[in-house]
Amino acid sequence: MSELKPCKVCHFRREKYFGVVVVSLSQLKVKGRQALGYSADTSVSVVLDDDGTIVEDDSYFLCLPPNTKFMFLQDNETWKPANRFDGGTAWLTQSFDAGPDAVDSTHGGVEPWRDLADQLRHNLASIILMSETDLQSLVAVPRAVLASALAFPEQKTQHLQDTLQRVLDRREEERQSKELLQLYLKVVEKERSQDLQQGEATLDEADGIELDSAVGFNARILLVLKGKTSPETRLSNEELQMVLKQGVETMMDELGWDRDRTAALLQACEEELSKRLQQVQAMQSLSTHSQCSTTPPQQEETEAKRRK
Repeated sequence: MSELKPCKVCHFRREKYFGVVVVSLSQLKVKGRQALGYSADTSVSVVLDDDGTIVEDDSYFLCLPPNTKFMFLQDNETWKPANRFDGGTAWLTQSFDAGPDAVDSTHGGVEPWRDLADQLRHNLASIILMSETDLQSLVAVPRAVLASALAFPEQKTQHLQDTLQRVLDRREEERQSKELLQLYLKVVEKERSQDLQQGEATLDEADGIELDSAVGFNARILLVLKGKTSPETRLSNEELQMVLKQGVETMMDELGWDRDRTAALLQACEEELSKRLQQVQAMQSLSTHSQCSTTPPQQEETEAKRRK
């Protein structure tokens, strides 16, 4: 027994499309005449609605995909391409509630989801190329209607629609994650901008501190001492000497710290300055030694005679 094939038939004017299920070309002609209101003895020829190809061979008919559209022509009629007077939007007025025998009134137009279904029928991997609108339109099609268009069992069609829905859900999750990331980056940027503004404000306040101009103590030193870790390493030798010159009492007033904390800071500054001086002395000693070791013998003898 041949496999049942869902088909669609229409008049010359394409005013309506009727769905029929047949097993052969001859049965298509019989059921097509009945659906279109022709008498059983009406002479008709069957052509493909899309391009006007005449269908006379039963083997060729069986090779055509399900839901192929056929036009029935009487003796005085000829095939013409469809005119889309509606701009391709008439499908919006149709309902998915109609069954497989439903009528198309789109001047030969095909509902967009049917083209998508045809893509899936030939290659399920085309899912990844579909937009969210395409996926949603396929999910919205009643299972029985979509199964008929795909020539799939209803259970397989249900699995397919579940897969389409999961793809939609995953894309929505990815979009929400991206939006959250962008929001987080905006918050971080805003906080960074606020920190910079607060730093500038702190610097402005420090610039307004009244210091003893005679010793040259400035606001930058106070800003470094208050806001940096190991501030003694960030000051120059001259600045370290200026800090030490102020003494504990003065620095307590300038920094607003207690005696122990201030004394610890000054001790760190003194140790840092001493370490640097030792390094300078060591470098000078090495330099002197290097010069002595490279003095020519004759020059050493001349210098010795001069000393005598």
